[in-house]
Amino acid sequence: MQTLSPPTSNALNLNHVLRTRRLLPTRLSVKCAYAFEPASYGVGSSRADWQSTCAILASKVVSQEQTSSADKNGGTADHVAAVNGHKAAVSDFQLVPIGNLAEANNKPLPPKPLTISDLSPAPMHGSKLRVAYQGVPGAYSEAAAGKAYPNCEAIPCDQFEVAFQAVELWIADRAVLPVENSLGGSIHRNYDLLLRHRLHIVGEVQLPVHHCLLALPGVRKEFLTRVISHPQALSQCEHTLTKLGLNVAREAVDDTAGAAEFVAANNLRDTAAIASARAAELYGLNVMADGIQDDPSNVTRFVMLAREPIIPRTDRPFKTSIVFAHDKGTSVLFKVLSAFAFRNISLTKIESRPHRNRPIRLVDDANVGTAKHFEYLFYVDFEASMAEVRAQNALAEVQEFTSFLRVLGSYPMDMTPWTPSSPPH
Repeated sequence: MQTLSPPTSNALNLNHVLRTRRLLPTRLSVKCAYAFEPASYGVGSSRADWQSTCAILASKVVSQEQTSSADKNGGTADHVAAVNGHKAAVSDFQLVPIGNLAEANNKPLPPKPLTISDLSPAPMHGSKLRVAYQGVPGAYSEAAAGKAYPNCEAIPCDQFEVAFQAVELWIADRAVLPVENSLGGSIHRNYDLLLRHRLHIVGEVQLPVHHCLLALPGVRKEFLTRVISHPQALSQCEHTLTKLGLNVAREAVDDTAGAAEFVAANNLRDTAAIASARAAELYGLNVMADGIQDDPSNVTRFVMLAREPIIPRTDRPFKTSIVFAHDKGTSVLFKVLSAFAFRNISLTKIESRPHRNRPIRLVDDANVGTAKHFEYLFYVDFEASMAEVRAQNALAEVQEFTSFLRVLGSYPMDMTPWTPSSPPH
């Protein structure tokens, strides 16, 4: 089967990522607006000095509040505060209110200091997120990114690995990548990349695949001599194309939307593409046949990746993905499965991959890669949250039987209902 390469697009490519100048994080300086004597209460270089200073400032605030209360009640200002176990008069601290400090300097109030909410991850369905996906505009991955993060800024990448690197280099906040299809099975390339990179699965989204036959306006089916698309799309539409009388050559390209772009860019009137209806709209093509997939229950599962994991919860259905291996092969598999069965944990996926003569590069917490040899790798998805004790105990037992175990992510399940695609017309 001949392979065509679509023309260069605006997708983020590997060389561009590697040439991208890394932006160093901005150093924030948070200054305190209270006046105190540096000789007595200055911030030292050690952690103990810093903690002492924080305690002193906190004591000043408490002392000021108590003094103000005493003045209102007709009391005196001789209240004595305990600072780190030492008693000192409030008058010695020379506390300066923030408002008076701003008025004295004729300057606006300083910006509000960062809080923990400012540093927390963005909402799951935020509107400002930059989401990387593999392909060009109009790809199914772009639709999955829009379903996972509505109103996000989608960033096209020409390779799966570039999408991983875009998140690692802070070019993107999330990545949405396919991991399995109901007809084509698992996409092993992305599972391998999960091992080679230190990103975490923070969610999943299931997208029904709705293939369309696209061609330039005015082109009729009898004029076609070939159909191009992604290899999986071609195989998923094989019988329908035959029923439509298209006994023409099938040729593979990198992705479905790229096929539509290739036909439009080169004004190919003898070539049709299998892609989405959105791709037809973007590249000015006509939909010759709609819903041409052989199986209407064609669904692709995508995972959402981030630099940091999310906090597991128990108030909604969660799924956890793990990968494990043992140096001595598959003899340990029964023991691993029994750890889940004993605790009534349902498995939604289990798959093995042989790696007898091929090392796998594993990245540890320090982002240091080492090459290791495993006879088999096992990928398992199970319906439980890592916040549940039964899941924690199950993995503790699994770890006793394996030489390698990694939790790829614990994340909410996609419970969105969907209906099968309509038959072609």
